[in-house]
Amino acid sequence: MTRCHRIIAAALCAFVLSAAHAQSREAADDALYRELGGNAGLVALMDDFMPRLLADARMHPFFKEVDEADLKAKLVTQFCQVSGGPCVLKETDMRKKHDGFDINRGDFNRLVEVLQQSMDARGIPFGAQNRLLAKLAPMHREIVNVP
Repeated sequence: MTRCHRIIAAALCAFVLSAAHAQSREAADDALYRELGGNAGLVALMDDFMPRLLADARMHPFFKEVDEADLKAKLVTQFCQVSGGPCVLKETDMRKKHDGFDINRGDFNRLVEVLQQSMDARGIPFGAQNRLLAKLAPMHREIVNVP
């Protein structure tokens, strides 16, 4: 094999390996989304979550004047995006959105508990639940606005 052939072979190998790595990284990036059942799974999760949230005595006051269908659609899109799905949520200022609601850490944690109940009811594996919650957890900095 000539030097030129070796360089071409090495370049071709590098290209194939980098393409395979990118493809596996892409596949891994949407693994949580797929494990949650894709868009249909997220819609089903929200179909369970919204009634639980509105029925919860601690949570209901925060959502009594909310357009339920709009909130559900936004949550599906948000969960889709954070789980690696193809959705893109238009940037919203979470701090501004929640300003004036007097949300404390206990309120935030209660919402997470209700979400966990819905994920359990939908049969979402514990590991997938934890990965989703880990991706959502940093939002508490922008949502909790009362010590």
